[in-house]
Amino acid sequence: MTRTIKQIINGRAINVGSIKVQELLPFNEEFFNPFLVFHHGKAIADKSIPLHLQGVGPHPHRGFSPVSFIYKGGVHHQDSRGNNHVVYEGGTQWTNAGMGIIHSERVPADIFEHGGEQELLQVWVNTPAAYKMSQPKYYPASKQDTPTIVSEDGLTTIRIPAGELNGIKGIIPTFTAVNTFMGEMKRNGSFTFNLPSSHNTLLYVLEGEISINQKEKITGKQLALFNNDGETFTITANADTLFFVGSGEPINEPIAAHGPFVMNTQTEIMEAFRDYQMGKMGVLIEETQVKPEEQHL
Repeated sequence: MTRTIKQIINGRAINVGSIKVQELLPFNEEFFNPFLVFHHGKAIADKSIPLHLQGVGPHPHRGFSPVSFIYKGGVHHQDSRGNNHVVYEGGTQWTNAGMGIIHSERVPADIFEHGGEQELLQVWVNTPAAYKMSQPKYYPASKQDTPTIVSEDGLTTIRIPAGELNGIKGIIPTFTAVNTFMGEMKRNGSFTFNLPSSHNTLLYVLEGEISINQKEKITGKQLALFNNDGETFTITANADTLFFVGSGEPINEPIAAHGPFVMNTQTEIMEAFRDYQMGKMGVLIEETQVKPEEQHL
């Protein structure tokens, strides 16, 4: 059976730190479980501001996984568990926040050597109640380390940070069945996805234009949510396109979300704020990665 489209979302513009963001989820205050938040962020590095102050500064999370899929430039991740790491274009930074972590997502010190632009998707993936208070864990995956499918005609490249596609398994572990695919498709490229009909499935176009099942078209900054009425859908690129496909088994549990925390009850949200204020999520004092020629900034 072929999957059909439930709706196409255009999103709204917001700012997160110094990053201009298109927010697609939540939509009308509704999630697409297990996907809670879906942001498309772009930032041009500013030579007049110290690079270690650009991006998103330290902030806490609990109860889900904030994930950055990096399409251009890079992201410098630091957290209260001692991780201090940069991932560049084509890579992924997957943080299981668990019981609580504080992290920052900055512009790397060598951003101008990588085009001076940062473009990424930040997707929040829900965690089942049984694991919400697990120990936090940071999973980086570089472009080179990420399992990749290239079509026979060379027009389609799909990286698989997590999940499985056509028998190729990603390298990032997840608590529930979740697939994440980062795609690049040249004009006239085509690819058919076969995913469980029980999965909530979405397709986002960062730039370009895609036809789905030779019917609906979605263009840059549009998100398609699918119905759970089939396993397969085919996408065809009408122009050179960057895209993302995510699918996951819904987590059928109550959701209480407030700011940076996603739990099951309001009491747990209040406990999260209390624990954060008491320092139970650790402390992040950012190290700066400043190159010698930038010391004057």
